[in-house]
Amino acid sequence: MLFPPVLSDFIEENHPVRVINDVINQLDIDSLISRYKGGGTSSYHPRLMLKILVYGYLNNIYSSRKLEQVTKRDVHFMWLSGMSTPDHNTINRFRSERLKGVVREVFTQVVMLLVESGHIDLKTVYTDGTKIEANANKYTFVWGKSIKRNKLRIKEQLADLWKYAEGVAAEELKDQSPADFETINAQQVEQTIEKINTALKDKKVDKKVKQKLNYAKRNWPQNLEKYERQEQILGERNSYSKTDPDATFMRMKDDHMQNGQLKAGYNLQVSSQDQYIVHYSLHPNPTDTKTLIPHLNGFEESHGTLPEAITADAGYGSEENYTYLEEQQVDAFVKYNYFHKEQQQHKKRVDKNPFHLDKLYYNPQQDCYYCPMGQKMEYQYKTKRKTQAGYEQTYSVYQAQNCTGCPLRSTCHKSKDHRKIQVNHNLNRLKKKARENLTSEQGIIHRKKRPCDVEAIFGNLKQNKNFKRFMLRGMEKVEIETALLAIAMNLKKMVA
Repeated sequence: MLFPPVLSDFIEENHPVRVINDVINQLDIDSLISRYKGGGTSSYHPRLMLKILVYGYLNNIYSSRKLEQVTKRDVHFMWLSGMSTPDHNTINRFRSERLKGVVREVFTQVVMLLVESGHIDLKTVYTDGTKIEANANKYTFVWGKSIKRNKLRIKEQLADLWKYAEGVAAEELKDQSPADFETINAQQVEQTIEKINTALKDKKVDKKVKQKLNYAKRNWPQNLEKYERQEQILGERNSYSKTDPDATFMRMKDDHMQNGQLKAGYNLQVSSQDQYIVHYSLHPNPTDTKTLIPHLNGFEESHGTLPEAITADAGYGSEENYTYLEEQQVDAFVKYNYFHKEQQQHKKRVDKNPFHLDKLYYNPQQDCYYCPMGQKMEYQYKTKRKTQAGYEQTYSVYQAQNCTGCPLRSTCHKSKDHRKIQVNHNLNRLKKKARENLTSEQGIIHRKKRPCDVEAIFGNLKQNKNFKRFMLRGMEKVEIETALLAIAMNLKKMVA
């Protein structure tokens, strides 16, 4: 060639790399630029680094070392970076440190560009969750139940040692108040063992007890301090990984055996519209029930408003979630447990057990139920119950007046007393409202579209993009990876 070629000549006009370049050039990244203090050696421009990362994630290149390689030999990366060649340390440092705390703002700007261009409107969203494995060793687990069990064992053994000491050296311990073994800590255990050793100093003590006291003195205070630190990390969770304390052990089916192994991971929640990711959030709890409210709070924080309608599966159908959506005036097309079973029974015209609570007739004027024999079940009192999420539910208790001699008693209930039922009227009302929404014409349309919308994103993420495990550790860094993936997937769909 007589003249040196221009890199843009090798790139098609409608190639995704041009879209990445144009979109990122429109973004306001002042908050990212402000993280550079200036001085010292020259830095690569953050807009350039962001382009490399987003285009890398679009092409399933997640490793900083591989990104370093392609900037030197791939014409698209060379054109995008202006022939700049940052090394893998620079790329990784930018991703894990510079983008921390600002990447969500970048993602939100991309979503708003999609809104302005008419691709989406944020009014109707489809929400679902998936579990993605953390970058953590699956054998470095810490279990909350194990900590409680070990603390209880120390408490019981310490009480036994104190009891033994009182039996052998009652005179030495008579002026000392007995230790309180209900709540123990490292300092209290250390002091108690010292008292026991002092009291048994000149006594003839069983050899096994001596060994137990020596072991307790060496290990128990340290173990209790360790358990306290672990409980602080656990918070409300039941487990975490030592190599990534923010990750929780969850049951996953992504391995070739599909047998639901427990692995450290994160619960990724996504809201989508027309297969565009409009919002994402990461949660340490494995169940979806407790994620909906914080997920939608994050949606409102990012976009300044809540969606007008939301569609989700039965994993989100709880009284707390229904109440929240009703208070926020969001149209909820959210299933609840047994919704599909109810629909099947309705289609087959199969009556449920006539003695089931749902089949009993309720008189709202008199606030009473009637059993299958026509006997009145009067209101007794209200009781409150907390769910695992900490939400307080109110139940009304009703009891039949007299079940003695009833020919249907053995089939109706197994209680020795007169039949008693507990009814959550608020939940029943919310379920009725959800049932009406789900079986309406609009509800059927949303139910049919949901699997094709949000679940298709998870299929694309795990199969086409082969992203089944995070590369970084910690909630903040994992969120950076999630945002880069969401930006790349949105821009790729916009190109398509």
